[in-house]
Amino acid sequence: MQETILVIDFGSQYTQLIARRVRELNVYCEIYPFNSIPEIDSHIKGVILSGSPFSVFDENAPIIDLSKIRGKVPVLGVCFGAQYMASESGGEVLRSEIREYGRANLTRFSEQNELLTGMTKGTQVWMSHGDTILAPPDNFEIIASTGEVDVAGYHVKGENTYGIQFHPEVYHTEEGKVLLENFVVNICGCSQSWTPDVFVETTVAQLKEQLDGEKVVLGLSGGVDSSVAAVLLDKAIGDNLHCIFVDTGLLRKNEFEDVLDSYKHMGLNVKGVDAKVRFMKTLRGISDPEKKRKAIGRTFIEVFDEEANKIKQVKWLAQGTIYPDVIESVSVNGPSVTIKSHHNVGGLPEKMHMKVVEPLKSLFKDEVRKVGRTMGVSEKLVGRHPFPGPGLGIRILGEITPGKVAILQEADAIYINNLRKSGWYDKVWQAAAILLPVQSVGVMGDERTYESVLAIRAVGSTDGMTADWIHLPYELLAKISSEIINKVKGINRVVYDISSKPPATIEWE
Repeated sequence: MQETILVIDFGSQYTQLIARRVRELNVYCEIYPFNSIPEIDSHIKGVILSGSPFSVFDENAPIIDLSKIRGKVPVLGVCFGAQYMASESGGEVLRSEIREYGRANLTRFSEQNELLTGMTKGTQVWMSHGDTILAPPDNFEIIASTGEVDVAGYHVKGENTYGIQFHPEVYHTEEGKVLLENFVVNICGCSQSWTPDVFVETTVAQLKEQLDGEKVVLGLSGGVDSSVAAVLLDKAIGDNLHCIFVDTGLLRKNEFEDVLDSYKHMGLNVKGVDAKVRFMKTLRGISDPEKKRKAIGRTFIEVFDEEANKIKQVKWLAQGTIYPDVIESVSVNGPSVTIKSHHNVGGLPEKMHMKVVEPLKSLFKDEVRKVGRTMGVSEKLVGRHPFPGPGLGIRILGEITPGKVAILQEADAIYINNLRKSGWYDKVWQAAAILLPVQSVGVMGDERTYESVLAIRAVGSTDGMTADWIHLPYELLAKISSEIINKVKGINRVVYDISSKPPATIEWE
């Protein structure tokens, strides 16, 4: 089995970051909630205990049986994880009078300790804690301190067990990667053999065995996840993979034809389905965002189901599920509150009596891109921005009409083309043009106009969980605005969205 680092999640906002940093070292790791820890067997090389929004003093604080972990494999406790181990071993942990949050510096540390080898005195670290380890147990030696925190790091004598008060996984901790590499590679002994090439090789072999020559159907979206999943499956089962690409009428300008052409050049077995009229008919008169999402999702399922049933003896449904989706479904606090429903084919397997195969379910989005590049998937597909399942349907606020779709497609094409030509496309996680149900007075030539307002949005992110608006150059914004207003009839004003997530979501609906 694949050698693995286990990350135990106590509910920290940084838990996914820990896993990402470990994987950047070419070491596979998995996140498990504290109340669902697997048995520690030979393929688990080490355990990292995450931070937590809880205090060790909280009545409902998460607890685990440390005896099932400590002494069996190396353990690294981060923040709450460090406090919890110290407290459970008889140390003194106190609530801090002031929550310590932000940058600090390691003023003292043990350079001889294997966890801290290669780090420099005074290096910046990131603190985020409300409890402080006042006095560690007798067999815990202090290996790091800051100006404010005496026990910033400890090592349990006679064990490969460590605790640190700061967060090595965040970028603000300047030498966090050094510390994590010391733990994962030097202390846990991981071989750093988990690479995109190895993932492709092992996944294709597993898919061949799992699917055993049976037929698989996959709904393509033109996005990164479904495209990479399709290529992996194609490598494993060839023409037994049947892909369906549905034109909802809510794709970007010329996207259906362009993406379908790309897929065919990749040698995929793809059927394009023009369902524009059907979707427009379904959406007539609907303005509520959630009702629109559900109508689009329901119609997609109906179209996909009809097309899939035309393929005889299909036993499997493939989905482009990625690791953040899996983590969310088994999170410490259960699935998140529904902010807005997501458009996918999750309702199909039960209805169609199919088994589900998810070849990307262990990967983060950036890892999916790396795997795609390894397999030679075109950069145009691999580097594509995330695009919502409901497409432009949730970028037209209010009722959707063919006329509004045509206006938004033209404006969106100008926006995206300018990002590409200026070199900004690859610096942006996601860009969107949003047609607002607002009209404003304008003047074109000597005539008064009363036309629609278009909002444009560009955000930076690593996984879409949080996002910040991109500071596009004023000159580029001016060019985009001028070109849209001059070339797209129906828009006379362009505004730029400078909201971050949270509190705003990336999409407007």
